[in-house]
Amino acid sequence: MPLIGEIASLITAMLWSSSSIVFTEASRRIGSQQINVDRLIVASICLFITIMSAGWIQVVPGRQMWLLIISGLIGLIFGDGFLFKALHMIGARYGMLVMSLVPAISAILAFIILGETLSFTVILGMAITLTGILFVVLKGSADGNSKETVTKLGLFYAFLGALGQAAGLLFAKAAFSLGEINGFYAAFIRVFTTVLLFLPAMIMLKRYRNPFKLYQDDRRSLLLTIAGGMLGPYIGITFSLIAVKNTSVGIASTLMATVPVLMLPLLRVVYKEKITLRALVGALLAVSGVAILFLR
Repeated sequence: MPLIGEIASLITAMLWSSSSIVFTEASRRIGSQQINVDRLIVASICLFITIMSAGWIQVVPGRQMWLLIISGLIGLIFGDGFLFKALHMIGARYGMLVMSLVPAISAILAFIILGETLSFTVILGMAITLTGILFVVLKGSADGNSKETVTKLGLFYAFLGALGQAAGLLFAKAAFSLGEINGFYAAFIRVFTTVLLFLPAMIMLKRYRNPFKLYQDDRRSLLLTIAGGMLGPYIGITFSLIAVKNTSVGIASTLMATVPVLMLPLLRVVYKEKITLRALVGALLAVSGVAILFLR
């Protein structure tokens, strides 16, 4: 199917846009660290049921397996871990601003390590899309009432988060280049091995609460966690792997970075936020860049 990688990238961005709203609500109730672990547990269960029901279990060569495991550890623990730290320290606006470097970092790493090259048209489409995203992310940054404070450490954490996510995509792409593997099965390897290391560490550090007692007392948080886990790590990560499998890392990461743009209508409906002219211009720019990537 033509453009399957690009389509999967946009589906990923749509899913992550929805899951970010759900995770925001859940983290306000039970904390970001708890939801970060539980979302991966939910995704692992869903992925296991899916691959068992569909018979998608396959023998994965050792090198390919290790690349997927490393991809998960770097992207889901290192990348997401520093991203959450950055969001806590400098806020979502500036955190997403630094995270917009992911496509550029991904493209550079893919060129150096995998030998991927991008045409002028693709680079132009990526540049226009990222410009639009920056317009959306930076909307209202001149507001004197903003409580967000930029620190060098916060910006450094955000950069490490961007580097982790870019490197995670790169290792996933390298794994797919070694041979055919089902996207859901690859996602299960990434997510489940991350849980095996992440959960014991959180328990040892006493940063993880008993989920049975926690969700028994707060059923709404349970529903939010399940919904977010299915939208993000379950279906979202699977489509992100399908994306990098079928198109270049630079294009996939650029299209997946359109989350702030796709969140605009959701923020309008859920939080009644006003959509500014600047945000609309940014959205139009981003859509134009996406169109160039699809019509190149």
